[in-house]
Amino acid sequence: MKTNKVLEKMRQGKRAVGCALVFPSTDLVELIGMAGMDFVYIDSEHGGFSPEAIVDMCRVADLYGVTPIGRAPDILPSTIGRLLDWGYMGVEGPHVGTRADAQQLVDACYYAPLGKRSLGASRGAAYGAGGPATQYTQDANSQVFVFALLEDLRAVDNIEEILEVDGIHSYHIGTNDLAQSMGLPGQPDHPRVQEVANRMVDAIHDAGKKTSEELVAAARGTNLFLDGAKAFADEVARTG
Repeated sequence: MKTNKVLEKMRQGKRAVGCALVFPSTDLVELIGMAGMDFVYIDSEHGGFSPEAIVDMCRVADLYGVTPIGRAPDILPSTIGRLLDWGYMGVEGPHVGTRADAQQLVDACYYAPLGKRSLGASRGAAYGAGGPATQYTQDANSQVFVFALLEDLRAVDNIEEILEVDGIHSYHIGTNDLAQSMGLPGQPDHPRVQEVANRMVDAIHDAGKKTSEELVAAARGTNLFLDGAKAFADEVARTG
C-alpha cells in the first residue's frame, strides 16, 4: 500500500504542497514529481479527463511518489468507487449540503466497516494481487483522504449535522457556487458571501475539525504556466 503524503503531512502537523490540474497531462504530473511536490489534484468535475487519462496520470504520479487526489463530479458511490479504483488516493465530494450527503461521501470512500465501498480487482487494489483482502481493505481505509466541498446555502443550515459525520478529514468552502446559491453569481468576495463562509469556517473549528486550506496548499497549474510565461515575456520586452 502506497503512503498518502497528504495524510502523512497532516499527521505531522504540516501542510502538503501540490498542483491542481483541470486538463490531462502526464508530463505535468511528471514535472510535479520532479519539483518535489506531495500531490497532484485532478479536477474531474470541471476538467476534461477521460478514464484513460486519469489512470495514466495516477500511474505516473505513483512512479514519481506523488499522491493523486481530486474532485469527483458527484458523490454517487459508482463515481467515487471508479476514481478510487483508477488510482485516486483522496476524493473531494462536491455539493455536500446535508448530513446524508456527507454520509454518502464517507460510505463511498471507505471499505467496511467504515463505509460501503465496493471491492474489486482494480488497479487501485493492485489488480487483486496486493495480499489478503482483509489486510488490503484496512490499509486502503488508512490511506484515503476524504474532504468535502461545502458550496451551497443549504450547507449553512446543516453545517452542525454535516460535521457530525465521521471519516471526513477536511472541509472546503466553495465561494463561487455559494455566491450563486445566494443570488450573487460571480461575486464570491461579496460581504454577504464572505460572512456566510466565515460562519461555516467558525463551525468547522468549533467542532475541532480543519478546513482544506489548513491541510493542503495547491497551486493552479494554469496559473503557474501563465504567470511564468507572462513574467518571461515582460522581462524580454523590458530588456529588449
